[in-house]
Amino acid sequence: MIIFPAIDILGGKCVRLTRGDYASPEVYYDSPEQVSDLWKSKGAQYLHVVDLDGAKQGFPVNKAIVQNIVSKGIKVQVGGGIRRAEYIEEFMDMGVFRVVLGTSALEDRSLLEYAVNRYGDRVAVGIDSKDRQVSIKGWLETTEVRDVDFARTVKEMGVKTVVFTDISKDGTLKGPNFSAIEEIKRIGLDVVASGGISALEDVIKLKEMGIYGAIIGKALYTGDIDLSQALEVTLC
Repeated sequence: MIIFPAIDILGGKCVRLTRGDYASPEVYYDSPEQVSDLWKSKGAQYLHVVDLDGAKQGFPVNKAIVQNIVSKGIKVQVGGGIRRAEYIEEFMDMGVFRVVLGTSALEDRSLLEYAVNRYGDRVAVGIDSKDRQVSIKGWLETTEVRDVDFARTVKEMGVKTVVFTDISKDGTLKGPNFSAIEEIKRIGLDVVASGGISALEDVIKLKEMGIYGAIIGKALYTGDIDLSQALEVTLC
């Protein structure tokens, strides 16, 4: 199982939100690049980078920061405001490991088809779920689409990997929504689990479930999870 330390960028700083609330961000580092160096020094080979400004505004805002992180030689999975083909191409050209489409995957099927046909598994779909309904536009708008139905749809379109986030769990340190994660996995997708991972036991359980990847955010910044230990248990 791949561990993705999370770096969420808002106003050029590394922050964490609770349940996606932009009104009360917790700033952990002034420099996202500094954080990428920290996680890399502890053994991380992958990072999950989210442009929160981009997710809210509808276009990538912090591309320069992402580029700086990519240049450090770590595999970067990036999302946030990637809603046009040119943005996908720009990130691919700068060498990101994978682009995550959220809002655009739901609202622009032709864009998702183009991206998957051209880039294959370098494109993932972010399924951000609130009460099992898909949320979009930086979690500011909830649709009537059920998360599991959306997962089936994107699988039929050729998507192999989804990033599943239970918004009610995100940033709470109260544990993931294991049942929802398992339901999405049963569809036949590689699932990157996100939201609420708060203890080493959560990481171990996700690995035992056969989950492809886990994004750990706030628990790394608070020290509730030691990254080196999390990486070690995934190798056992």
